[in-house]
Amino acid sequence: MSQPQSLPTRQKIYMQPEDLVPHLETIRQAGQTIVFGNGCFDLLHVGHVRYLEAARALGDVLVIAVNTEASIASNPNREASINGYEERMEMIAALQAVDFVVPLEAAIPIPLIELFKPHIQAKGTDYTLEQMPERSVVEAHGGRIEFVGDEKTHSSSELRRHLRERQQ
Repeated sequence: MSQPQSLPTRQKIYMQPEDLVPHLETIRQAGQTIVFGNGCFDLLHVGHVRYLEAARALGDVLVIAVNTEASIASNPNREASINGYEERMEMIAALQAVDFVVPLEAAIPIPLIELFKPHIQAKGTDYTLEQMPERSVVEAHGGRIEFVGDEKTHSSSELRRHLRERQQ
């Protein structure tokens, strides 16, 4: 799969996910594979880069949904983000592996999966099929789930912990 010429960062961001649908339909009609991924991406680290590059290698176009602060707050296991979601979206969009970026308002990306109908949903290696409530939606649209990236040895939570320890 060849890497298409990358768009300027801001042109990759769709604040209204439904505005991306016509572009994805054109891509789908051209026979290209659409890969979808999501995450908070609060403190960008090498694990994120490896996940995104591995996800992009699965297909022709990579769409990434970035959790908003509200969607992060709805998960009791997550700390509040340090960077605002619009800044996190811009950082992710700046990476060559990523073709399009949208906000993720929900705790689970089911609404976006229903909207985009990706061929592949890329998840990090710290997940299993049993942990994925969106699995049935992905498969109902004929898609599949692939686990990509390196082992979960890097995380924003770990970076935060190290920073706290250094402050003490």
